[in-house]
Amino acid sequence: MLPTAESLEGKPVPQVTFKARPNDQWRDITTDELFKGKTVVVFALPGAYTPTCSSAHLPRYNELAPVLRENGVDDIVCMTVNDPFVVNEWQRSQEADNITMIPDGNGDFSAGMGLLVDKRELGFGQRSWRYSMLVKDGIIDKVFIEPDKEGDPFEVSDADTMLRHINPEAKPREPVVMFSKPGCPFCARAKDVLKARGIAFTDIPQDQKITTSVLRAVSGEMTWPQVFVGGRRIGGADAVEAHFGAPGQRPADSQAAA
Repeated sequence: MLPTAESLEGKPVPQVTFKARPNDQWRDITTDELFKGKTVVVFALPGAYTPTCSSAHLPRYNELAPVLRENGVDDIVCMTVNDPFVVNEWQRSQEADNITMIPDGNGDFSAGMGLLVDKRELGFGQRSWRYSMLVKDGIIDKVFIEPDKEGDPFEVSDADTMLRHINPEAKPREPVVMFSKPGCPFCARAKDVLKARGIAFTDIPQDQKITTSVLRAVSGEMTWPQVFVGGRRIGGADAVEAHFGAPGQRPADSQAAA
């Protein structure tokens, strides 16, 4: 039986030392290092590369990370019962640079939470149940545990639910997509603007399928890059700077960072 949220809230997180490979170098990371003196959002999931984890859970937290930080969160941690090599490759493949990935390889943290579950019928062994929590200075302030039912429920541990809990008035940024061309200096400049403002974006580079013809069909333009925000075309590097503000500058208007 899974623990209830009420049984976990107000209690300290489990004391664990994680075997991780940040920057592909072995390093021990302790619970205190992750949580002491910080406000941290944690989301835990069954495993890297699994469908819901890769299509929704991790990507949305990565997308909303800047907004969470604007609302008092110091770090966003993804906890998964995988080895550090798998975790690092998954982070690269997902381009989840806004997330601190923690491999709970032996399941010690998940077991300490009471949320290590048996997935042997799927060939997974023991894995974490899906949940999210807000931790303040090492104490669990709020936890959202997925309902105890068959399959892989994903109803309450999502990033939007967590953001609404932290600040019901917060407005998530709209998704940003960039069509870019390898080696293009204007594309590099547009990416620098987005990264400097902490804006998560999906980069779609030119290749055999994403051709200039595709770019023209989608945007009506033939020049690279073309950036879209929430389905609206912003344009190239100059337009991106005008919309979001160049690195070190404020946005052109109050809606630019929305």
